[in-house]
Amino acid sequence: MTPAPPPAPAPGPPAIPRAAASVLLVRAGGRSGVQVYMVRRAKDMRFLGGWYAFPGGKVDPGDGAPEMLGRCRGLAPEDAARVLPALEGIPPIAFCVTAARELLEETGVLMACDDSGRPVSMADPAVAARAEEMRRALMAGDAPLAELLVRAGLCLDLGPLRYLSHFITPPSSPIRFTARFFLAPVPDEQAPRLFTEETSEGFWIDPPEGVERYEAGEMPMAEPASAALRYLVGFTGIDALWTAHDDRRHKFHGIDDRLIAAGAKLKPRPGARPAS
Repeated sequence: MTPAPPPAPAPGPPAIPRAAASVLLVRAGGRSGVQVYMVRRAKDMRFLGGWYAFPGGKVDPGDGAPEMLGRCRGLAPEDAARVLPALEGIPPIAFCVTAARELLEETGVLMACDDSGRPVSMADPAVAARAEEMRRALMAGDAPLAELLVRAGLCLDLGPLRYLSHFITPPSSPIRFTARFFLAPVPDEQAPRLFTEETSEGFWIDPPEGVERYEAGEMPMAEPASAALRYLVGFTGIDALWTAHDDRRHKFHGIDDRLIAAGAKLKPRPGARPAS
C-alpha cells in the first residue's frame, strides 16, 4: 500500500508589506497626447524580475529623517499629510522623497531647486555634473541623499508631484509592498536615461499602446502598472491630465484598482475620454 503523502505545511502569516513609492514620468506627445516612461526590471531581480513597471522602490529610513525633510521644497509635510494616507512610523511626505530619489537613481532625472525654491538648470554643466555625482554616490551607498544635497547646494523640489494611487501587494505574495504612485512632469532640460543596475529597458510609450501590448502578452506587468496605463488612456492630452490632478488627491485604490485592471470604464471627467 502506497503511503499517503505528508500533509502540506500550514501557510504562515502573510508577509508584512514594505512601504514603497513609484513615479509615472509623463510628457506631451504621441498619438494620445500623453506619453509615460516605463522600465523593464532586470530578470534576476527577486520581485517581478523581467516585468515592466515605473521607476520606484522601497522607502528608506532616511527618506523621512528631519535632515532630509529640511532639504525639501515645494510641499510642506502638513500638506502631504492631508492627501497621503498615513503609515505608522513613516511621515507621509517620505513617500514623495522616495519617489524623487528613485527617479534620480533609476533614470538620472533630478527634481531639484535651490534653497529658495527656484528651479536649477541642468543646462549648466556644473549643475548637471553635481546631479550625476549624486546619482553615482547614491547607487554606491556612499552617503544619504540629504548629505549629498547639502554638498551640491541643492534641494528636492517635490512641488510637481501629484499623488495618483495606492496599491498593496496581495497577501499571497512572499514579497509585499504598500506602494504610493505619483505623477511627475519631466523637468526642463532633462530626459530619462537607461541605467542597467536594476533595469534592462527604458522607454517612452503611449498608454494605449502599453495596454494593447499588455493584453497581447507582450509586456508582463503587475496590476498597478496596467491599471495606471488604463487610467492614462482616458485623457486627451497633458493639460487635461494636470487639470484633473490640481487637487493632488489620489484617483484610485482598493477594489477600484482591480475593476479598472479588469476593463471597467473610468468615471468621466472634464477633458477625458472613456478608457477603451
